[in-house]
Amino acid sequence: MERRTIQPRPGWQQTVEGQGVVYPLTRHPDGSLRPYWDESAYYVFSLPEVEALEEVVEELHTMCLAAAAHIVERERFVELGVTDARLAGLITESWHRRDELPSLYGRFDLCYDGTGPAKLLEYNADTPTSLVEAASAQWFWMEDCFPDADQWNSLHERLVEAWRRQGSLVPAGPVHFAHSEGDEIGEDLMTVAYLRETAEQAGLDTEALSVEQIGWDRLTGRFVDDRLRFIRSCFKLYPWEWLATDRFGPHVLDTLDNGGGSGTTCWIEPAWKMLLSNKALLAILWELYPGHPNLLASYLDGPRELAEREPGTGAGAAAGYVSKPLLGREGAGVSVHGPGSPAVLRDEPCCYQELAPLPDFDGNRVVLGAWVVEDEAAGLGIRESEGPVTDEYARFLPHVIL
Repeated sequence: MERRTIQPRPGWQQTVEGQGVVYPLTRHPDGSLRPYWDESAYYVFSLPEVEALEEVVEELHTMCLAAAAHIVERERFVELGVTDARLAGLITESWHRRDELPSLYGRFDLCYDGTGPAKLLEYNADTPTSLVEAASAQWFWMEDCFPDADQWNSLHERLVEAWRRQGSLVPAGPVHFAHSEGDEIGEDLMTVAYLRETAEQAGLDTEALSVEQIGWDRLTGRFVDDRLRFIRSCFKLYPWEWLATDRFGPHVLDTLDNGGGSGTTCWIEPAWKMLLSNKALLAILWELYPGHPNLLASYLDGPRELAEREPGTGAGAAAGYVSKPLLGREGAGVSVHGPGSPAVLRDEPCCYQELAPLPDFDGNRVVLGAWVVEDEAAGLGIRESEGPVTDEYARFLPHVIL
């Protein structure tokens, strides 16, 4: 793994916008616009390196599914913040019927510098973004800049094939693809539009609308689109924890199709993905696989041995830790506590995870976003940040295999 600089292509901004990355720039707190899509540098991997990472990703995915089964079997929903017994029951039913429900993709965030084992930071398994740039824009960049190279990127083909294989699980009628109008930069819109395109290439009938356009027909007790047609299936880039608790949350639960034919709306991703998109998963993984080389020590009741026990004693001996809200995105709410820091318990439920400082390449802190489609590793997206937390100001950089 190596970071190299390169001259950006002339007209790169218009090029990537035409490929779906309509958000190539990010406005920073000082008012400046800086590249989000950053092709002034790129990362190089060897083929054996990528093959080893693929094995790690698929093993982690298998472990996560085992952890989800454990949560359901031991009814540990409260540790995930799921205190509604009805919702817990529907998640359980969804898990048991998972072979009957369409489910596409997820993204592991990994800490890796090309030397030691990759470490799992978190699993974005419900509403992962950065898909358009990972699947499409960086592939076209490679074809322009390194036509003889390769890339860890079979995302498009695997997504189309996933829709094709799972088409029989989707209820009759168009699959609706919904994004939120609260997305101001267009990332959610384009992610949904791209996934809709892969579904159409697989032969599915589709319709687009926003979550805010979804209506409720009181007479029939069904969700309808902006043309008053029943919504039998819907891919939503809208987190389940919002979907289940919003104003229409009770209707979602009343009409949830968990594969048994009793409901009216099949949501993609399915409800059981709530088990994987929750940071409590990290602590349960560590409990089930203590000392695993690709995991970081993680706990729900506090940082334990990761923190200094008493202020002023043993400074530097503790590993340090980060505290993460159980539900959060783009680094929101993440607090970093360096080696030797005292234990600080937060009021909200959190996961306390061993500190793994992000690899520093020329002052750039890097995170690998490794994609899974169905149950297989499918591609890589790389984000860089200037600080220790990968937040909304991070940049996306392409990569090649040489």
